[in-house]
Amino acid sequence: MTSPNSTRERRIQAQIQRQQGDPIIQIRDLKNSFGSHVVHEHLDMDLYAGEIVGVVGGSGTGKSVLLRSILGLRPPTSGQITVFGQNINELDADARSLVERRFGVLFQQGALFSSLTVLENVAVPFIEIMKMDRPSAEELGRIKIALAGLPANAADKYPSELSGGMIKRAALARSLALDPEVLFLDEPTAGLDPIGASEFDELILTLRDALGLTVFLVTHDLDTLYTICDRVAVLSQKRVIINDRIEVVERFDDPWVQSYFQGPRGRAALQAQTRRQENS
Repeated sequence: MTSPNSTRERRIQAQIQRQQGDPIIQIRDLKNSFGSHVVHEHLDMDLYAGEIVGVVGGSGTGKSVLLRSILGLRPPTSGQITVFGQNINELDADARSLVERRFGVLFQQGALFSSLTVLENVAVPFIEIMKMDRPSAEELGRIKIALAGLPANAADKYPSELSGGMIKRAALARSLALDPEVLFLDEPTAGLDPIGASEFDELILTLRDALGLTVFLVTHDLDTLYTICDRVAVLSQKRVIINDRIEVVERFDDPWVQSYFQGPRGRAALQAQTRRQENS
């Protein structure tokens, strides 16, 4: 049986090895504002290849705004976002398109086209971006559907015929269509029952290890943070106040952090993770 300490040590060593190179996403002195309302100011953050980083924070701290800024969906008020060594807000349309093809995105509600089947949804990037013919696109689409852990018969169902967990997996299959290097997940386990959420977490961990993905994950799910995240970034006071391993973050001297991680739900998530490590 592997001890919890040895499991934790291997995880720390793997994280140190990942951080030997330059970050693939680097954010410096970022400011996001809506009129006179400032959401982010002097925000710095790094994301390294192969890691899963969970982003947490109280309501209104701008977690989804940060995600959209990195994706280029909302240009920041000021500051710099460097992705794969390029300032994303200085790229022309063609260069930006090439960078965006290296991203996969799963939005909160899945954002599936309700009038298309799962297979047709997953085939959209192949047809619209890669200009594939429909038979080839659907052949690849079925592979992505299987990769996301959906049964083959889910391909012909419409989103309205799917459970919440299946919608998440269908949206994940579409986000994986173009073999992204970075996967962005916005509250991926929200609305799922504990078993479904746990299974989705394990799927993300498996895909990261199998495909070499880097994952930027916005979540409120403490079980997710303890189970799969290499680091946790906390948004507070309009910036990232800490971005470190969860065992460091949970001891950070900040009222919100202490309330979040040391409250009943945080303690329960830690105990559950300890049991998983003992049984691994």
